[in-house]
Amino acid sequence: MPRLSPTLALCALLSAAVPLGAHARQAQPATAPVTAQGKLTAAEVQRLEALAARVTILRDKWGIPHVYGKTDADAVFGMLYAQAEDDFNRVERNFITALGRAAEVDGEKALYDDLRMKLFIQPDRLQAQYRASPAWLKKLMNAWADGLNWYLHTHPEVRPALLARFEPWMALAFSEGSIGGDIEEIDVKELQRFNEGRPQLAGAAAAGLREPGGSNGFAIAPKLTKNGHALLMINPHTSFYFRPEIHVTSEEGLNAYGAVTWGQFFVYQGFNDRLGWMHTSGGGDVIDEFLETVTERDGKYYYRYGNEERPVRAVEIRLPYKSAAGMAEKTVTAYFTHHGPVVRREAGKWVSVALMNEPLKALQQSYLRTKARNYKAFWQAMELRTNSSNNTVYADADGNIAYFHGNFIPVRDPRFDYTQPVDGSNPATDWKGLHAVKDTIHLFNPKNGWIQNTNNWPFSAAGESSPRPQDYPPYMSMNPENARGLHAVRVLKDKQDFTLDSLIASAYDSQLTAFEPLLPLLLRAYDDAPAGDVAKARLTEQITLLRGWDLRYSIKSVPTSLAIYWLQHLVKVHGPAAKEQRIPVLDYLATQVTPRQRLEALVQASNKLDADFGTWKTPWGEINRFQRLTGDIRQPFDDSKPSIPVPYASGNWGALAAFGMTSPQTTRRIYGERGNSFVAAVEFGPRVRAKSILAGGQSGDPKSPHFTDQAEMYARGQFKDVLFYKEDVLKNLERQYHPGQ
Repeated sequence: MPRLSPTLALCALLSAAVPLGAHARQAQPATAPVTAQGKLTAAEVQRLEALAARVTILRDKWGIPHVYGKTDADAVFGMLYAQAEDDFNRVERNFITALGRAAEVDGEKALYDDLRMKLFIQPDRLQAQYRASPAWLKKLMNAWADGLNWYLHTHPEVRPALLARFEPWMALAFSEGSIGGDIEEIDVKELQRFNEGRPQLAGAAAAGLREPGGSNGFAIAPKLTKNGHALLMINPHTSFYFRPEIHVTSEEGLNAYGAVTWGQFFVYQGFNDRLGWMHTSGGGDVIDEFLETVTERDGKYYYRYGNEERPVRAVEIRLPYKSAAGMAEKTVTAYFTHHGPVVRREAGKWVSVALMNEPLKALQQSYLRTKARNYKAFWQAMELRTNSSNNTVYADADGNIAYFHGNFIPVRDPRFDYTQPVDGSNPATDWKGLHAVKDTIHLFNPKNGWIQNTNNWPFSAAGESSPRPQDYPPYMSMNPENARGLHAVRVLKDKQDFTLDSLIASAYDSQLTAFEPLLPLLLRAYDDAPAGDVAKARLTEQITLLRGWDLRYSIKSVPTSLAIYWLQHLVKVHGPAAKEQRIPVLDYLATQVTPRQRLEALVQASNKLDADFGTWKTPWGEINRFQRLTGDIRQPFDDSKPSIPVPYASGNWGALAAFGMTSPQTTRRIYGERGNSFVAAVEFGPRVRAKSILAGGQSGDPKSPHFTDQAEMYARGQFKDVLFYKEDVLKNLERQYHPGQ
């Protein structure tokens, strides 16, 4: 079967049926979730007042917090306080999710999302890891909790949905920072199906389609830049407002600027005064499934492993949830083999999953890379090998550029196909430790002078200087080439004298490369159709426009609208067959779709544009819009409310500046929810120079002037100057204060 769908794992809202064989009971007495603030003692207030006095927050004219502390712990305290000021709802929601407690807020529909988290995240284990953590990290976790608790104490009007008090160990529950962590690749619907009754040893798993997504990272060596300094392009494609912009410094060497995932105390994608790092999703195979041959005797389960039978470990997991009558609770029996938890069944066997679950090491790696001063120190942080879901594009002030294709890569027997579940009864399929970083796919100062990754394979990362696929086992690189990768190579190859502005221009190049092989097939289908063909007569004007189109998006472009609606219709109709046949959907459309189907898709696209906008001759900017109406995590959209035209397009069509709608569309217009979010270009000279832009603005409060103050610039591709040095922040100062003032 195809690999697990993170879309299903992230988005499934499940039914509330009580599982057979699980224990469901009404909690006694029934009470609502705690929403009152956890009260600080007088001694705690005195301690935190003194801590707050050591921290200064400067808000610049964009509302971006620049946090200054004497120690790293002071800076972390201020960093979390500032995040809570900007959007406490998102901070709290990330940790409600990470702790497997969403059902306590959202009700029974979130029970199996919680179970999925609790298969890996257990408070007692995290508490033990907190107690065993090195002193420096423990100080940071303490400061993390202090900053959030001080915010709640000084803002009594804020009513948490659930977490009235934050404990230091909770920081370990969300330690890596990706938009969808490895745990979320487990299909919640299949997990629910497995637990709906006493586990049966038959059944089949369902497959789902992956939503579009991705990120871009570019690094340029000094020999290709006008000023002789390395450049880095940081362009994550996340859900909008998933990461704010922040700058955090201390007298202990911390000086990191960039995007932080709400509620975390490390800059996830950014730079310091010496080097920068950009993460792109994907890389090697980091999650595997094992088919377990299970038998039952006397109410207990055993699984075959080699010549022996091992007992399946059974663990009861409590799942509290909000109900109409108050708080209720369900207890589910979870099953584990040495590979990991059992998450579904397939072809009469249970399926267990193995993935990276090292929160203490992951938190250390995430923080330590922000303090690295050179490539050697950055490499040492990578040696922790817990950055499981990402590739890394790197540049530094010494003129180095580098690329790491993944970081956590288990060693496997190459005889087995790990893209499918493997036989868990065969000991040869077990993971055999981790590959050393030096043995993974990586680049350091390639001769061509540039590096790119767009969630594609690494074999075009540096043009002719790229790694070779035959030098590595197949599981080290799972993604194919993609339209953005082809586009990136084109805008970087043979270029000289890069500057910040020309690098940004390259990253915003408007070509839609996915249409290059597909549009000629449509034009040929039209030309080859007989003169009396009804569809041909209907499409004469459309084909004329598309024949003259330069394959570039723009706000005023009608062929952009027509082509994208045409391709969207083809994907909708033929995408399921492409997935079933395990063919990339654009390849399928290029090879498996008939000329008649191509023409009919253009008729349907024209009809939809006519129906929605009154004419198929609608410019792209009338359709493709930016709108931010509320501070809700899931944004509502309304065609009758103000919005801004945006020229960009889906990264699936090859747009480097990606902009797409991911929730079910209930409006006529397309409103962006994912794509370019925080974007930054950095030059590592004697003084760091950088420019950045956010989708919308820094604050999640609609009443704030920084809710949408960057939206118009975002839509134009216009960047603001990053205020990295304190003297520049002071020249553009909006407010200076200590936390709690």
